[in-house]
Amino acid sequence: MNSTDPRVIVALDFPATTAAMDLLSGLDPAQCRVKIGKEMFTRAGPQFVEQVAGRGFEIFLDLKYHDIPNTVAAACAAAADLGVWMMNVHASGGRRMMSAAAARLAQLSEPPLLIAVTILTSLAAEDIAEVGYAGSPADNVLRLAALAEDSGLDGVVCSPLEVGPLRAERGAGFKLVTPGVRPAGAAADDQRRVMTPGDAIRAGASYLVIGRPITAAVDPLASLAAINAEIAGALA
Repeated sequence: MNSTDPRVIVALDFPATTAAMDLLSGLDPAQCRVKIGKEMFTRAGPQFVEQVAGRGFEIFLDLKYHDIPNTVAAACAAAADLGVWMMNVHASGGRRMMSAAAARLAQLSEPPLLIAVTILTSLAAEDIAEVGYAGSPADNVLRLAALAEDSGLDGVVCSPLEVGPLRAERGAGFKLVTPGVRPAGAAADDQRRVMTPGDAIRAGASYLVIGRPITAAVDPLASLAAINAEIAGALA
């Protein structure tokens, strides 16, 4: 595995900063990136993002912005000021919203990656039908990914089950960031569309967001090392 581009993004989904910092103290920024989501950001704020960045970790700020175009563009610019590596918006916010955010970040000398959430990996076919989406989860992921790329975004968040078709349609440069990754034998938790790390990488995933299989493991560092070894085997 190329250590200059670690494929695992460890989800720091903790109820307090102490546990997150304890975990980070044993991790090597060359072996993983980290994700800061809504719970941690709401509890600890931008200062936590800056603290994590100060330890040398590249950060995926997972706040899934979804609002009017000007508001989302301004929020993305504020997130970029924190020095994050990647951030996301909801593709269902539409073309004007995504294009406004991409245009604002393009003004920066070193813009972070901007990706779009397509269909949450916790949603199955009956769930998206209930909220009014026609077609299967895969149909909607492909449609929203095409819209995101056409709006100037760098990639999408998707289930690993959609990685293969997306890679075929969108090409090698489009980033595919996949939660819903579980090592063989691990609990699926609240994910509905899952795949092992090796299979996701072989399908064409760019980065894997992995939380509880690492953070809730008896030995988180050993779990990360095993996942990285599986990824290295898949890349080989």
